[in-house]
Amino acid sequence: MFKLSFREIKPTKTNLISLEKKLELAQKGATFLEFKREQLISQIKSKNQEYRKKLEEFLEIIKRALLNLNEAYKEMGKRDVILISNLSKIQYKPTINVKYAKDIGITYQKIEYDLNRIGRLPAYSFENTSHFIDDLMPLLEHFFDKMINFAEFEDLFFSLALNLKKLNRRITGLKNQVIPSLSDDVRKIKGILEEMDRENFVRLKKTKDLIEKKRK
Repeated sequence: MFKLSFREIKPTKTNLISLEKKLELAQKGATFLEFKREQLISQIKSKNQEYRKKLEEFLEIIKRALLNLNEAYKEMGKRDVILISNLSKIQYKPTINVKYAKDIGITYQKIEYDLNRIGRLPAYSFENTSHFIDDLMPLLEHFFDKMINFAEFEDLFFSLALNLKKLNRRITGLKNQVIPSLSDDVRKIKGILEEMDRENFVRLKKTKDLIEKKRK
């Protein structure tokens, strides 16, 4: 018994066969993971365009909302706008529920929400109120839709990237550690067994020669 790759292994044909099977399995595993990695990279590339589009839409609605809010501040003053905001909160009883869903085999968070607006009329009078406020209210509701939709997609996109990172780590581990280690073990045992076969052959030959000499 001797040390091979930090393990005590007997140099026997049985152990050699076992190591060769493990090596073959590791090589097949690396090939399969590389195939999965290519699929994942392809999925990330296809999702990347959609991700950028959703990000642009989300940033655009933020921009529009901030512009309307800024104009409302200019016309009414920040204090009155905040007062209207606080009054408007009364009209909403939002609920939110986070679940998990799957897309292309990847688990991501699915957000279900409802603003649950109570009453259709605004919680403020139209008199002395900036029209930017009227534009801002439905815009903010749309903002929530875009924000949650983008958050869901971003979670999916980051999950894809995380899975790719894990795959790369596993492939690197197999190629740089497991496979070289097993290959080295197989090579060492083969060398030892071949040396043992040669020694046995020489020993048997000497024994045979000795027997033949005694017969003479």
